[in-house]
Amino acid sequence: MASHGNDVARDTYESKVPPFYYRPTFSDCQLLREQWIRAKYERQEFTHPDKQEPYSAGYREGFLWKRGRDNGQFLSRKFVLTEREGSLKYFNRNDAKEPKAIMKIEHLNATFQPAKIGHPHGLQVTYLKDNSTRNIFVYHEDGKEIVDWFNALRAARFHYLQVAFPGASDADLVPKLSRNYLKEGYMEKTGPKQTEGFRKRWFTMDDRRLMYFKDPLDAFARGEVFIGSRESGYTVLDGLPPSTQGHHWPHGITIVTPERRFLLACETETEQRAWVEAFRKVVDRPMLPQEYAVEAHFKHKP
Repeated sequence: MASHGNDVARDTYESKVPPFYYRPTFSDCQLLREQWIRAKYERQEFTHPDKQEPYSAGYREGFLWKRGRDNGQFLSRKFVLTEREGSLKYFNRNDAKEPKAIMKIEHLNATFQPAKIGHPHGLQVTYLKDNSTRNIFVYHEDGKEIVDWFNALRAARFHYLQVAFPGASDADLVPKLSRNYLKEGYMEKTGPKQTEGFRKRWFTMDDRRLMYFKDPLDAFARGEVFIGSRESGYTVLDGLPPSTQGHHWPHGITIVTPERRFLLACETETEQRAWVEAFRKVVDRPMLPQEYAVEAHFKHKP
C-alpha cells in the first residue's frame, strides 16, 4: 500500500518535471536534495509549470558572490544567461557595458562543490578559454536561487544540444547537460624529464580531461592531460618505473599516453586504488567521434 501511495504521490508531484531539471540522488549534496523536495511539495513547481519560469525562460540575470581569481575574496557580480546568444556572462561593475567574461553554453559545465568552496551553496562553473579550462566559483545565500541558476544552465545546455543533435532523444541528451567530476584530490607529480622532484598538486578528473592545480580553487589548471581509450594507446599502470628518482609518496601510478608517460604518486593505497579505478573507467570506454577532435586540439602544458 505504502509503495502504491508513493507512486501516486510521485505521479502527482512530478507530473511536469522538465527533462533538463536535475533529479538528485542520495550521493548529491544536501542543497540539491532539499531543494528538490521543496520544489516538489512546498512550491509545487512540477504541477504548475508557470512556476518554472526562473529556470526555463531562456534568460536569467542576477547577482552571485564570485571568488576573485587572484585575491580569493568573494565579491557580488552580475551574471546574465541568454540562450539566444548561447552564453553566460558576468560583469565586474553594475554599470559596465562590456562583460568581464563570456562563457559559451557549448563548453560550459556546472557542479556543486560545497566542501571545496567552503559554502553549502557553492557552485563551480567551468568553460573553455583558448582550449584550456577556466574555473569560476560562485554561491548565493538563498539555496533556491543557486539551484535555479544551476537548472537554468542545464536548460540552456539542453536546448543548445537539441539544435546541435536534432535526431537525439531526451534520454541521450540529459547525461550531457552537466557532469560531476569522476575524482578529485591531491597527488604528487614529476615533470616530463622525470628527473625533477615530485610536487604535490590538486588533481581533477573531468570526463577525459585530467587537470592539475597548485590549489583546489585556482582559476586555471597548471596542466591538462587528455586520457583516451585503450584502443588509442592509453593505459594505466600500478606503480612507478624502477628508475624513478626523487622523494615521493609511496603509492605510484603511471599513465601511458601515445606521447609520454605521466608519473603520479598517492599518499595512501586507498587513494591509489580510487584513482586507478577512475582512470580505467575512462580508458576502457571507447572514444566518441567528437572526442578524437578534442584529442587532436588538446594542448598539454608540461
